[in-house]
Amino acid sequence: MATRYPEGTTQPLPVNIDWRTVPPVSRYYAVTPPRPSRKSLALAGLLFLLTLCTCLVAGAQFSVAFAHNESVSVDEFVRAFKLLYQHPAALLSGLPFAITLLTILLAHELGHFFACRHHHIRTSYPFFVPAPTLIGTFGAFILLRSPIRNTRALFDVGSSGPFVGFLFAIPALVYGVMNARVVPGLADPANSDVVFGVPLILQILARVFHPNVAVDFLLLHPVGRAAWVGLFATSLNLLPAGQLDGGHILRSISARTHRLVSTFLPALLLFLGFFRHWTGWYIWAALLFGLRFLRAAPVYDDTPLDPDRRFAAFLALLIFLLCFMPAPIINL
Repeated sequence: MATRYPEGTTQPLPVNIDWRTVPPVSRYYAVTPPRPSRKSLALAGLLFLLTLCTCLVAGAQFSVAFAHNESVSVDEFVRAFKLLYQHPAALLSGLPFAITLLTILLAHELGHFFACRHHHIRTSYPFFVPAPTLIGTFGAFILLRSPIRNTRALFDVGSSGPFVGFLFAIPALVYGVMNARVVPGLADPANSDVVFGVPLILQILARVFHPNVAVDFLLLHPVGRAAWVGLFATSLNLLPAGQLDGGHILRSISARTHRLVSTFLPALLLFLGFFRHWTGWYIWAALLFGLRFLRAAPVYDDTPLDPDRRFAAFLALLIFLLCFMPAPIINL
């Protein structure tokens, strides 16, 4: 008859056992979080297809605009939406932009996804957000289904997406710069419906491949414009506040600094929106202010990061500086 023990207790280990006689365990197992459901996979697939459609529309618009030496073509953008149901094959010209952008975004989210799998954190599949905008999407995201319990995992999950997305975006940006057209007056708001900002990494590449041309005169190939969108999304994700990727990285280094930056960054974005005339900063300021009221799961193991991860945090800051634009879009 089995011995019964009080609830909540376990049987004590024998005190006279000779552990040398116990055969070694050949394999050790870690608990692997269950994969997301098939419903979640179906939803992710549906959102991806919808986002592909909206990105094809945006890409077709950029393709026509590039052929006419324009940054964007609003008329073509409206017409391209009609082609979705009238003549879908005509949108194939938007494939270079759409495939490049979706690849960068998917690489970013899969970086997060596999970092979570590595640290045994439950997560959803990547979800894309289709949008009838000039860039075709509001990005992508994954949902964490279990808490992040130590600073190493917090850093790895936060930094993996921006690192992988940046690595995928750079070759596309190089291609876009190498095949760019020189259009004098392109950055003059009087001549263009939309003027796109120039991140530091684009300025560097422009000096390398077009040393005698002002960077403001370069009209990027649609593949390069998709890379521009990917870098822009990377810079937004690396804002060091809340539960953004940059917030995870900063919190893994110093929870106190993370709280301070999360408090004051919305005010700084309001200031930036007022003086750089991009209303998008008002939206991001409101978003980051709202994130302050969401409870973040505690990190139980706050062991300081090792030197390699601290160096990687410096690289994340460098990527943020290379991608950030005070005024990403003008005249929109």
